Amino acid sequence: MAAGMKGITHTEFVMRNRRIPVLLVLLLLGSAACTEEQPGPPVKPKVGFVVANKQLNYSQEMSLGFIAGVDAVGGVSYQVDGPNIVDGPRQVSLFRDMLKSTPAGLSVFTLSPDLFAEPMAEAVGEGMPIIAVDSQPLAAADVDLFIGNDSYQLGRLLAREVIEQLPSDASGKIVIGTSAPGVPVLDHRAKGIRDEITERLPGVAVFGPFDTKQEVEANLDAWSTLIKVNSSALAFIGTGDADGWNLAEIRRNSGANWLAGAFDIDSKSLAAVRAGDLILVSPEHYIKGAVAGRLQAEHAKTGKALPQGWLYVPGLAVDKSNVDEILARQATVATRADAFAARIDQVLTDPSYLRPISEVR
Repeated sequence: MAAGMKGITHTEFVMRNRRIPVLLVLLLLGSAACTEEQPGPPVKPKVGFVVANKQLNYSQEMSLGFIAGVDAVGGVSYQVDGPNIVDGPRQVSLFRDMLKSTPAGLSVFTLSPDLFAEPMAEAVGEGMPIIAVDSQPLAAADVDLFIGNDSYQLGRLLAREVIEQLPSDASGKIVIGTSAPGVPVLDHRAKGIRDEITERLPGVAVFGPFDTKQEVEANLDAWSTLIKVNSSALAFIGTGDADGWNLAEIRRNSGANWLAGAFDIDSKSLAAVRAGDLILVSPEHYIKGAVAGRLQAEHAKTGKALPQGWLYVPGLAVDKSNVDEILARQATVATRADAFAARIDQVLTDPSYLRPISEVR
């Protein structure tokens, strides 16, 4: 008999060794239960931005700004989304989805403020921090913070740029078009254009604003018709971005000498300014997005309260004197961030930029 079995029977040896696997399992389980769990990386709060259209310049600029604003704070993740074309009901659906996926706050740029009044008010009522960007919210939306331009003054600024290219005693007519009639931000631009021309050029009759459509090809067709019917006009001025490059294309291809004016800084429009075919005003959409992103991220990260009111963002006239500077600024994400940093800080820290939301226009 082996030494380990001395004094015990074979049956006793077998019974003892049967218990070894069971005891081993129990020891392992006990050891696992006593092992302290290592904490994983902290979960970042998440904020979101739902835009009216992912493809056009104004939404892209705001989106890039929003991402830069969130990244400047650090420790906060983000989601940016919107329909591929301007589609109010689709955007509302995306908004409702993003309320679930971005629980720390949501910014909204929409061309359908009427459709958003109820869902925004519901979100605010449930404690969601909501910021309206570029397009003023309806009062029924219960949103306390709007970040945007004085669109009426932007219209007057563009009109002044056009008027400077005309003789002081000019007579004739100027035609205004708008790509989304009934959208307040564009309606305010159109009114500013009309008022400035009427005051400064009493011999000029202002026609419009006519509906020039949102879709790019439809916009081109609408302007082609307006120009054909009003071939003697001194200038054609649009309230949106497609208006700009389409007017410039028609002017260039037809060899016309009427003036063209519009908003936003799509690369095609900037090239047209450089060529002398277009006068632009930039609403500086990047700044609006960046301010919204930084405020939303700071609130999500530290609980810092959002301002209440209208954070005013000035626009910028773009002509041949500064178009090369603007082209350099717009070259990359990094050049944008560097060029806009001081102006973003100014909007966020200078109290004169915070105005009553009831004064938005």
